[in-house]
Amino acid sequence: MTYSVNGNAFDQEPEPGQCLRTFLRSLGHFGVKKGCDAGDCGACTVWLDGSPVHSCITPAFRAEGHEVTTIEGLGSPGDLHPVQRRFRDAPGFQCGFCTAGMIMTSAAFTEAQKADLPRALKGNLCRCTGYRAIEDAVKGVVGVETAEPGRAVGTSVGAPAANDVVTGRAEFTMDTHMEGMLHLKVLHSPHAHARILSIDKTAALAVPGVHRVYTWEDVPRRRFTTAIHTDHLVDPDDTFILDDTVRFVGQRVVAVLADTPGAAAEGCRRVVVEYEPLPAVFDPEEAMAEGAPAVHGGTEDPFAHDPVHNILLELHAHIGDVAAGFAEADVIHEGTYSSPRVQHAHLETHGSIAWMEDGRLNVRTSSQSPSIAKVKLSHLFALRPDQLRVFCKRVGGGFGGKQEVISEDLAALATLDTGRPVCFEYTREEEFTTASPRHPMTLTIKLGARVDGTLTALQVRNVSNTGAYGNHGGETLYAGGAAVMIYRCPNKKYDAYSVYTNTVPSGALRGYGMTQPAFAMESAMHELALALHMDPLELRRRNIVRPGDPLVALHDGPDDVTFTEDGLATCIDLVDRAMARSAEEPDLGPEWLIGSGVASSMHETAPPTDHISEAWVTLGDDLIYEVAVGTTEFGEGTSTAHVQIAAGQLGTTPSRIRLVQSDTDRTGFDTGAFASAGLFVSGNAVLRAANAVRDRILEFAAAHTGIHVVMCSMDDDGVTCGDRRVSLAELVALARARGIRFTAARRAYGSPRSVTSNTHGFRIAVHRVTGEIRILYSVQATDAGVVINPQQVRGQVEGAVAQGIGFALTENFLLDADGAVVNPNLRNYRIPTYADVPRTELLLVDSADSVGPLRSKGMAECAINPVAPALANALHDATGVRYRALPLTPERIYRLLGQKQPAPKA
Repeated sequence: MTYSVNGNAFDQEPEPGQCLRTFLRSLGHFGVKKGCDAGDCGACTVWLDGSPVHSCITPAFRAEGHEVTTIEGLGSPGDLHPVQRRFRDAPGFQCGFCTAGMIMTSAAFTEAQKADLPRALKGNLCRCTGYRAIEDAVKGVVGVETAEPGRAVGTSVGAPAANDVVTGRAEFTMDTHMEGMLHLKVLHSPHAHARILSIDKTAALAVPGVHRVYTWEDVPRRRFTTAIHTDHLVDPDDTFILDDTVRFVGQRVVAVLADTPGAAAEGCRRVVVEYEPLPAVFDPEEAMAEGAPAVHGGTEDPFAHDPVHNILLELHAHIGDVAAGFAEADVIHEGTYSSPRVQHAHLETHGSIAWMEDGRLNVRTSSQSPSIAKVKLSHLFALRPDQLRVFCKRVGGGFGGKQEVISEDLAALATLDTGRPVCFEYTREEEFTTASPRHPMTLTIKLGARVDGTLTALQVRNVSNTGAYGNHGGETLYAGGAAVMIYRCPNKKYDAYSVYTNTVPSGALRGYGMTQPAFAMESAMHELALALHMDPLELRRRNIVRPGDPLVALHDGPDDVTFTEDGLATCIDLVDRAMARSAEEPDLGPEWLIGSGVASSMHETAPPTDHISEAWVTLGDDLIYEVAVGTTEFGEGTSTAHVQIAAGQLGTTPSRIRLVQSDTDRTGFDTGAFASAGLFVSGNAVLRAANAVRDRILEFAAAHTGIHVVMCSMDDDGVTCGDRRVSLAELVALARARGIRFTAARRAYGSPRSVTSNTHGFRIAVHRVTGEIRILYSVQATDAGVVINPQQVRGQVEGAVAQGIGFALTENFLLDADGAVVNPNLRNYRIPTYADVPRTELLLVDSADSVGPLRSKGMAECAINPVAPALANALHDATGVRYRALPLTPERIYRLLGQKQPAPKA
């Protein structure tokens, strides 16, 4: 059998039953990505005789005698294919994991397909971009700009890795093969709660190719938390690598190490486990009740975490007297709002590869924080810091899902045990059944107001389901206070509970504990406005915090948040005017109801716990500035922003900056890329280090020329001191001869912090019979401060809006009566496709931050928060029916519409 791939012949035969994707990757074509194993995402798209196919569901043997083209063979040697060039220049990607498949699909489009992209792109998913950038790429719209020396900031320069992404050369975690590498698979619990009585490894160890079977007795018995924060004490140490008690369906029970993934999977099937089922509880209200099964604790374990009534953490805070405030109110509104689990659905699944080199453990992983992953692995395996290196290549999406250590520990364990390279890669099903989705929350909001709309009392009860383990359970509960902070009110009360249940553990997801409370608070404000016969935006204007007001959420004590600009009011005004401009309603017929809705949010620009980043900047002998920073790039654009910041301060162009990142051997400590800290904290570190190098160069040039440093200025190629110019090449040579290097390291911290604001508006049509929602108009105003890269800001907002639409309309994590996930795949979970996402008009507030790098603010996190409530408010406006539970699926809408005829608009 012969196979032709990109014009090259191979006589290597695929394994029996092997899919084309796995076969191509075994030949070294790593541009063919693994995203779903089911033909759902399109990341593995290749051409078979010029026609696009999903290679994960194409048997490899069917390619025999045919020509296979992958992303690596699309362009001619040394030149990009026109579609690759368009995706680079749009730019049509963020993390880039889906990009090869997108390019292979769209490069084969006919003109008719280009004219019908909703149908033509239905087989390709993107979780990052919101699809507008992909549409631009397909249509040849250019968004990338060229920056003049020293003028990179404010320009839409391209990503440093753009050429590698569009050609398939960009390395993601699993895009490598190591000689002698073993593969690890996990056996998962079928029970929501059980004690393991015995494990028989015999049959598993007899499977050819199986090397080890690890149980809870074979791993270090050290407690830890999978959550990543600088201060590990904010999360409970309630987890073991492997445990003798399982607390949710899907918890890992046994790890099998073998020569191939197939042998490891067969080993898992052969393990015999005897369980003693225990009582389970799935609802957090039931879990808090007297007599509920205890998820954690027990007298048999003297070190067990034993919370009262399954409560991980409870918060009780008040300002003023809410009872008196409600007594003063002319109108009181009370409602209960709930939001479900939401999966990150980053197309690159979790995974790690570990190996030994020169006596040191190396871990290559898909993580948002290699620095803290290293700290956790050092703790688990009693390693000194110098015995361990953790690093990332390009990461294929994160959104908070990779703010955990959940694949690194088992890979490290197996390598330390065997001395051999080990690969542990999550399947798509494991992402749904064992990784950490957004916390389901139920919030009861009670608001009181005078007849003029002035709030007199605000009361919140928040019950958060943290699942079987407490990673991020407490911190997300604190974060929900931002929904309370946004409005002025003399009397506030906040009661919140993070509750253990026997369900998949919850974790961090874009919006981090604020998305769910924002849905509840902004829905309640809309309902209060209608009760007051007041425009919902006017009610917000009368009550939002203003500069000079205390940002009062859970307490009225001092904090480190500065609030200097009225960005929120400006956002509201911009959206109000935009909605008025687009007020003409289309004539869709009598079956369609038209409605509009708005919502706002406020977001702190860094997490409240310590966030640290160190950056190193060095001018090399090749006259290239090397910027080393620990922040991971997974589509949020911090790499591009760091390059722009450094280039701007050093008077040069982005092409003269070489970025080294996310490697604990080659960069300083970095808490991680989450909560927009990749720009806010790491950006400040890069800014300070670049400024320090610039000052050293200027001081050296001044000493060399004998001219005062204030008379010296730096540009792309040299330094001008008075009327004398010295090239950088000459300065570097002189400095080198004296043993001097132009290098500097600087740190930045996530304090003080500032706030950013967003307001979103929707106009929608709702079919009164089917419950279908069509989005007619979408607009978001955002306070981004000084914009580092306009295209990247637009991309972050659009991606957040797309995720917010999924959160509101289509995505729902379904569990059966026994706590098992029933839709653990992309096809049935339903993240938005190209056809589901409208173009969003982006309106930028003209502002400047008080503490961000170059007065900028991060945008990756905050833009999702107002999306779901704006859609829910638009649905209420259209139908007169209030839907207080997400997602707003057609069947839910139809069910309530059938019970109540739409009321006239207020």
